[in-house]
Amino acid sequence: MAQQLAIIVMVDVSAAVKARTLQGNTYLLDNMKLQGSEGEGTGALVTAINGTHWVDGSMGDEQVLNWLPCALGSIPMTVPRNYHLHRSRQIEQDALTAIRDLGNSTPGRTNVSAELGRIHGSLGTKVRYRRPGGTGRAGHIALDVTGNPTGRAPSGASSAPDHPPLLITDIFGEAVERNVIFPAQYGSPDLVTDGWYWSASVDSTREGVYSYTMALEVHRPIEENGVWAWEPVRLTYQSRLRISNRPKRNAFTGAGVSFLPVPPPEPAAPAGTLDASTTSPSLF
Repeated sequence: MAQQLAIIVMVDVSAAVKARTLQGNTYLLDNMKLQGSEGEGTGALVTAINGTHWVDGSMGDEQVLNWLPCALGSIPMTVPRNYHLHRSRQIEQDALTAIRDLGNSTPGRTNVSAELGRIHGSLGTKVRYRRPGGTGRAGHIALDVTGNPTGRAPSGASSAPDHPPLLITDIFGEAVERNVIFPAQYGSPDLVTDGWYWSASVDSTREGVYSYTMALEVHRPIEENGVWAWEPVRLTYQSRLRISNRPKRNAFTGAGVSFLPVPPPEPAAPAGTLDASTTSPSLF
């Protein structure tokens, strides 16, 4: 079975959008630290890929990379992707309930104008996504990282909005051009990634250090007619792989991988003698 290696791509989206670069705003981790990966938790990760080989040097098992993007300072990626929509419906339902209660209140005891203003402010504002040729229709309510509505517009927002999901749109560069890795986008029933993720098989016989580049899409908030609108920003980031055929270390003895020890055959018993193990079987 192929060995699955995960690379976590963590991006400070707000800082990256402001600086228009992923440099200094990207942090990479993988699950190969104990096998030789360097730069864990920094932007200079070198992922170790220690291939499994047969005695003739051919590849014994496939190594597979999986890239998992994660935005820092956003609603956790572990919540369902339709969380924003369900939260928006709940906010709108709470506003309708407040209006109903206002209508049932005792006349003269409630400042109707002030209460309506409060209800209106609790609705926040809808967000829109910019598309070629114009802006798409409004979607869910703009939420902050706590799941509460933000202000009416970017200039008057009380807190930063939760950015749309971070997307990897392509993987290319030296490792791909030299046929060291073979990336592709795959579909799965995983609700966290919306069913899509990037993966690559690795030719682990190609020893050396190779670079590859990820194309990522983030979104920056802009103001259009007093409401939020998300504009896509496409950025790239380069990382590296180090492929080797070094034997993996045994965690218990510190020994590497080698041939299993085979004890020499026992000398044959002299003719005419009996082996006690065949005449008196042990009960233990």
